[in-house]
Amino acid sequence: MKKLLLLYCFSLPLSLAAQEVPASTQQQLENLGDESLEDDALLQQLDFFRKHPLNLNTATAEELQPVRFLTGLQIANFIRYRNLFGKLIDIYELQAVPGFDVATIQKIRPFVYVGPAVAVKEAFLSRFKSGGHDLLFRYTRILEKSKGYDTSLTTHYLGDPSRLLFRYRYQYKNLLYYGLLADKDAGEQFFKGAQKQGFDFYSAHLFVRNIGKLKALALGDYTVNLGQGLTQWQSLGFGKSVDVINSKRQSPVLLPYRSAGEFYFNRGVGVTLGVKDWEATAFFSYKKFSGNLAFDSTSHFTSFGTSGYYRTRNEIADRYKLTDVSFGGNLSYHTGNLQAGLNAVVHQFSLPIEKRNEPYNYFALSGRRVLNTSFDYSYTYTNMHLFGEIAVDKNASMAVVQGLLISLDKKIDVSLLYRNISKGYQSPFGNAFTENSLPGNEKGMFAGVLFRPAVGWQVACYADIYQFPFLKYRVSAPSKGSDYLLQVTLVPSKRAEVYLRYRTENKPVNGSGPEPVIQFPADKIKQNLRFHFVYQWNAGFTIKGRTEMIWFDKKGANKAEGFLTFIETSQSFGKLKGNFRLQYFETDSYDSRIYAYESDVLNSFSIPVFYDKGLRYYMNLNFPILPQLHCWVRFAQTAYLQKHSIGSGLDEIRGNKRTEFRLQIMREF
Repeated sequence: MKKLLLLYCFSLPLSLAAQEVPASTQQQLENLGDESLEDDALLQQLDFFRKHPLNLNTATAEELQPVRFLTGLQIANFIRYRNLFGKLIDIYELQAVPGFDVATIQKIRPFVYVGPAVAVKEAFLSRFKSGGHDLLFRYTRILEKSKGYDTSLTTHYLGDPSRLLFRYRYQYKNLLYYGLLADKDAGEQFFKGAQKQGFDFYSAHLFVRNIGKLKALALGDYTVNLGQGLTQWQSLGFGKSVDVINSKRQSPVLLPYRSAGEFYFNRGVGVTLGVKDWEATAFFSYKKFSGNLAFDSTSHFTSFGTSGYYRTRNEIADRYKLTDVSFGGNLSYHTGNLQAGLNAVVHQFSLPIEKRNEPYNYFALSGRRVLNTSFDYSYTYTNMHLFGEIAVDKNASMAVVQGLLISLDKKIDVSLLYRNISKGYQSPFGNAFTENSLPGNEKGMFAGVLFRPAVGWQVACYADIYQFPFLKYRVSAPSKGSDYLLQVTLVPSKRAEVYLRYRTENKPVNGSGPEPVIQFPADKIKQNLRFHFVYQWNAGFTIKGRTEMIWFDKKGANKAEGFLTFIETSQSFGKLKGNFRLQYFETDSYDSRIYAYESDVLNSFSIPVFYDKGLRYYMNLNFPILPQLHCWVRFAQTAYLQKHSIGSGLDEIRGNKRTEFRLQIMREF
């Protein structure tokens, strides 16, 4: 403990933030847990906007959507304000736009600016000369040796513990993207064995926008985002969070894929054409993927392999043995405040999928073909923004999402969202605003309110009440649940921010008891209390801290408590920048686990889960080697106080410490 405190004190003059992500976005990512760690497209886009901010006097609604901090109502109101009153003179003129306040302006300010609306004609080939290139190399390694690297075991990792990532990108505004990515996970072979081609995963993309009637052209790897996510949504989609009025899915249909995840993307071609108020998108994809093949035969597979890990002989045996041929499209109409669209997507697998023969899988996805069609719309009327989607799958099962955003006045915004998704509805690549990870077997009503009672004060709260009409994994009967959140935020000055959050959620799961007695769902209430503060001492030094407590099943047989607290400093010392965090956590079980967002190297983030009892600290440093060559170094260690081994299976580490080292070098030109 003394050594950690000495290291903390020593780090103060050298510490500084590696990459600042807005606080509301950090909280949204925390709610996703570790589901989104491979999808860094949002961070890449925010980093680009920092260096090349959008001009609010020329930005279209589609260009504003990737900023991700504005709701559909705010974007619609801004476009309407600009059409009525002309170009902005100053960014704080946004306060006159319904739905905007100082807090919103401060949130988007690093990524936008107000400048003259100058029309510049450019030749298409000039796009290849005026953009920015960058080359990135990232090396990550767990310093302790895990059980999987013991080659004397029958089953072991065939490669070394290093993870390698290489990425080349080119981007000119939002008009031209192209690049190449290569990734090798820890434990995978490299230029030998099953990986004689080197990296385990390669990805390439070329993406062009706005060439006459050609609105978008995607070649190589790209994502498809349709409607409100009931049919298909491959980009990052946030769910419930303190950003209570950001409940609408909004994105262009086609986007370039530039992340290291190996499953949620298309590989082929996509094109969007536009004529006046109409746009039509068509796409085709042929992609190999991995799945868990049935033990008794190769006639079907039981689940998708989404991890991207190919470290052992068994994992390699299932690697890319399946194919997915997918195609579909979107036809949309935009006029004034109305947008409406028709969507369709088909997936054809090389083998049928058949889930395990369990009662909760009665309505599970099966067969070789997936078909989803839908109608989606959005409409803005004065201070209201309506949006929704109605979808049908191949079995005629239906799903509905209907939302409403209302700006009651300068102080109050309201978000309402209703969903009713049939127990038989199947959309394996959907990502809607639901409690389940995939849209299906759910009915619910979400209501969120954002209240600004006075300057510097903000109160955010939501209530989400839902039910599952059919069985679920570990839930052997129809069940009901609820989720409530209240957060009060105070910004007393430009340098300080404090918030207090209380959240309680009830997710029924089967009770415990001796088999073969039938278990029935029992209420499992989880309560969370968090206090968080940030204070900027000066332009180069910031300190923030958090204390969080969790109570799980407080009055039940499986009651457990959790506690986490950390202090973090960030500072610049000349050209050296970095940050340091010291953290303590203690939980009774995995049920009372706590997630905490951690800053990382550029275009990366971490959301570790903490349970048991221990200490954690990490340090990020960022410094230029040459004017166009930058280096990031990350060192993080978790020390458990009452454990003699960490992890399980092949990832088990003997001892009580787990240490991660990461090095990243990037050249911009």
